[in-house]
Amino acid sequence: MCADVIVAEDDEKQAELLRRYLEREGHSVTLVGDGLAALDAVRHREPDLLVLDVMMPRADGLDVVRVLRAECRELPVLMLTARSTEDDLLLGLDLGADDYVTKPYSPRELMARVRTLLRRNRRASGTDLATAGLLVVGALTVDPHRHVVSVDGAPVECTPGEFRILAALAAEPERVFSRQQLLAELHGFDRYISDRTVDVHIMNLRKKIEPAPRRPARLLTVFGVGYKLTDPAKAATRAS
Repeated sequence: MCADVIVAEDDEKQAELLRRYLEREGHSVTLVGDGLAALDAVRHREPDLLVLDVMMPRADGLDVVRVLRAECRELPVLMLTARSTEDDLLLGLDLGADDYVTKPYSPRELMARVRTLLRRNRRASGTDLATAGLLVVGALTVDPHRHVVSVDGAPVECTPGEFRILAALAAEPERVFSRQQLLAELHGFDRYISDRTVDVHIMNLRKKIEPAPRRPARLLTVFGVGYKLTDPAKAATRAS
């Protein structure tokens, strides 16, 4: 499973270490040393994966992710960060990063995450979502072919991770998905990924598709089990 990978890391020793590990697994690697160079490389190469350090000159990793997602580029982004506080990590996911590794990291863990993101990206570009029809749950519509979401006809901007979770839920309304099942939609089965990732995506989706995110009517928590997507109008009819 050879891939074209861009590594954006201003620490030359770390960058060369990453190159060696990635090339050992057969990947083609391009190294850049700052955020603006990372943006230019992505725009010119259209890589399969971006490994992105948070703390970089000219533009930091968070700004790079923000720009890439604003340009609707859906390539997987694996962030490298020395910041270990939850707020910093969740901000990266909120902006559209697919996963993160905190420094110092184990090379084996890093490569496991790389393999997981590449597998997920190949599934996403294959036939699982791309050939599906429109998914409609009440006023919510998910178009897997065009990667478009709307509520009452108004477009909703979703990160790639948010879209995959929402598409899985919309494909089977009323089904309760566990966090592990939703993680499988994001990354495949990988013991390195935290359940907290799903919670962040759910929280952000509620801000985008719910009239009152603190009192969700569409994207519901089933306590002790997981999450489900429902049509509020049908739920109200059943209740009456």
